[in-house]
Amino acid sequence: MAIRGSVETSLAELAARVRRRADGHSGRFLLGITGPPGAGKSTLARGIRDELNLASGATIAEVAPMDGFHLTNAQLRAAGFLDRKGEPDTFDTDGYVALLRTIRDTAPGTPVSWPTYDREIHEPVPGGVVFDRQSIVVTEGNYLLLDDRAHPAWAAVRPLLDETWYLDVPRPIIEQRLLRRHIRGGRTPEAARTKVAASDLRNAALVESTRTRADLVLRKAGRGYRID
Repeated sequence: MAIRGSVETSLAELAARVRRRADGHSGRFLLGITGPPGAGKSTLARGIRDELNLASGATIAEVAPMDGFHLTNAQLRAAGFLDRKGEPDTFDTDGYVALLRTIRDTAPGTPVSWPTYDREIHEPVPGGVVFDRQSIVVTEGNYLLLDDRAHPAWAAVRPLLDETWYLDVPRPIIEQRLLRRHIRGGRTPEAARTKVAASDLRNAALVESTRTRADLVLRKAGRGYRID
């Protein structure tokens, strides 16, 4: 059941919420952070991880990004999907679900490798992070709350997560961030605008439709966040 209201909270307080939920939990605790592209999910996920590790004095948390399951550019090119990279069917969804299940079912102390994504070469990197003794996993990505009406493979994600947060950002800010991201990644301004209009904003609308399924809806507010 999603929490509603208008309460400002700090990153440390959000991390403390996770720690309380995870204490006494059997096995690893999986937190999902979702929201549209460009919302700042990676920044929030890393912040939660760092606060958890700082407060505990040990490495108890790590980030497991969904982006590590992008299909390779060669696979996308062969399928004719390269221009749609980032849409739901351009990921190895089954692989993501399978590894989420593995990391959930594996006791801390047994290493589990997780792929990451390199934004310089625009390719997934196998084994970019290794989970070992971490008892809290923060996974972040666009499509964690999709249901089975149009995307049955993605619908298998939510049952594997112990809690899911939705990071909400106004559409104009998302547009500006995505334009800058694509230009930094090597696209011309015109090509970046085309990518945002033809693909990214359509993805954003799809993700926004999942907002009500989150346990917590957050908006950035100064140095902290507001619970909506």
